[in-house]
Formats: sequence, structure tokens, C-alpha cells
Amino acid sequence: MKHNSHVVKKAIKGDTQALETLLVLEEKMLYYKALSYVSTKEDALDAIQETAYHAILSIHQLKNPACFSTWLCRILIRECYKLLREKKRMIPYEDEVLLKNLEQKDEEKIETSYVREALAKLTPSYQTAIILFYYHDLSIKDIAEVLEMPVGTVKTNLRRARKTLKFEMERGHPFNEKLT
Repeated sequence: MKHNSHVVKKAIKGDTQALETLLVLEEKMLYYKALSYVSTKEDALDAIQETAYHAILSIHQLKNPACFSTWLCRILIRECYKLLREKKRMIPYEDEVLLKNLEQKDEEKIETSYVREALAKLTPSYQTAIILFYYHDLSIKDIAEVLEMPVGTVKTNLRRARKTLKFEMERGHPFNEKLT
């Protein structure tokens, strides 16, 4: 959503009324985005509340007023993952989209259930890396920012996750099982 840059600039300079106006304008987007991550209304509202709190504390750090929505969304995603980690939940994903993104040109099509089963066998950090990269289309740099970890760690997690996922999918596919 594009905002009047004048209002964003006022918020950056410490005008809390301007920031409240911006947060109200973003409320619907924040709610549905949070709900897609955490799945329950209560958790979505908690994530939004934490996002607003962190936005108030760090709005002065926003350098480009045109990036307000993206900046706010990154805070929200960070809060959603923090909430998921605290509750030790797996990150939601849509199998069909994830499957499509994981498929390579030359590889055979793999049924959705095998993707789900293979993902479930990954550690939470590997699941997160795969889902953020393939499903949410975040860059490695953005994933590092959201998860508050070094870019090198994200690259390592992605590489290891791909390797483990490939192994699990090949091992679990019915065509690879030996006939008895």
C-alpha cells in the first residue's frame, strides 16, 4: 500500500499520531499476513500487537519513507516466526505452491504428500529456510534479516535442507521402494 510520504516522514520524526494513522491503514494487510503464518486469530493479533510495539520503537531507523509497508511487513514476519518458535509449531505452507517451486525441469513430478512428509522430517531451522525461500520467495538476505542470523548461516541451512529434503523425498517415494 502506498502512503503519503509526508505522513511517513512525520512518523519517522516522532509524530505518534502519524504512525498510528499508518498502522490503522495497514491493519487489514497485517492481520491477513499474520494469519497466513500463525493460523489462529489470537496469535495473529499478538503478532500485530508486537509489530506495532516494535514499529513505535524503531520508526526513527526507517531511511526510505517509500519502504514503510515493506519495513512493517518484515517486522511482522519476524514476530510471527518468533511466536512460532516459542510455541514450537511448524510453519504453515501450501503444498501445491511449495511443490511447484521445488520441482526441477528434469525431475519427475512428486506427489504433494511426499513433500509434506519430507518437510516434516527436517529440523525447524531447515523447514523455515526452505519455506521462506521457496514458498514466500524471500531472498537469502531477507531471510537472514527476518530470522536475525548471518547470511552464511542461511545459505548453509538452505544447502543442507535441500540435500536432506531430496534424500527424504527419494527415500519415501513409492517408486524407490524395493518390491518384496
